Amino acid sequence: MPTQYDGTPTEIRALNAYIKLQRAAETSLTRTTRQLSDLGLTLSQFAVLEALYHLGPMSQTDLAEKLLKSTGNMTSVLKNMEKRDLITRERSAEDNRYRSVQLTDSGRTLIADYFPNHVNIIVEDMAVLTAAEQEQLAHLCRKLGLGVIVSSGD
Repeated sequence: MPTQYDGTPTEIRALNAYIKLQRAAETSLTRTTRQLSDLGLTLSQFAVLEALYHLGPMSQTDLAEKLLKSTGNMTSVLKNMEKRDLITRERSAEDNRYRSVQLTDSGRTLIADYFPNHVNIIVEDMAVLTAAEQEQLAHLCRKLGLGVIVSSGD
């Protein structure tokens, strides 16, 4: 659905592209995260499990930065995950402010069992695009993401 905004051609083109990007992302996100509620996970909790599974233990601050979350939000997410025995958080002996986050055995099992299904859903969704289109999409999304960061001063 194109924009109904009565703006300049530049504004209309940007809004139309943005609307399509948002709708495509929301459709794909809904499909890829539908099963998370069956696992009792939020999207943020899944992202933590996936990051720790593929990257290994990291500090809460690095994890928040990697997942584009605030440190306050990350603390809340991690507390809930710790209650479920999916992760552990350990304070550094050298610096009491530093907390290392790592998967527990049950957290590792949960993500290892679920992740192949998650990948299959993404592959199915992306199959509407050719390999070249998938690469072009990845390039354009990276360019857009980096451009937004640069222009906003982050």
